[in-house]
Amino acid sequence: MEFIYKDKGNNYGALEYELNGQRVAEITWVLREGVMNMDHTYVSDVLRGQGVAKKLLDAAADYARENNYKMNAICSYVVSSFQKSDAYDDVKV
Repeated sequence: MEFIYKDKGNNYGALEYELNGQRVAEITWVLREGVMNMDHTYVSDVLRGQGVAKKLLDAAADYARENNYKMNAICSYVVSSFQKSDAYDDVKV
């Protein structure tokens, strides 16, 4: 599964996954002063139960590491994931 980075302007970024030309999964953030404010995670019903949200978060964390950013959990999925796992401790604000 390959996620595509999208620069949506105004410091708004996303990682997206498309299937048959339609966006079926995404994680989005607003970048402010080196912090990715993780504000939304979406996975279509056609992909639910396959661990796609975690794969998106892992890819976003890798993006943060590669760019020396930190991540601030705002959306409920990221908040919950940060609480449940120490895998993201190096990028958490």
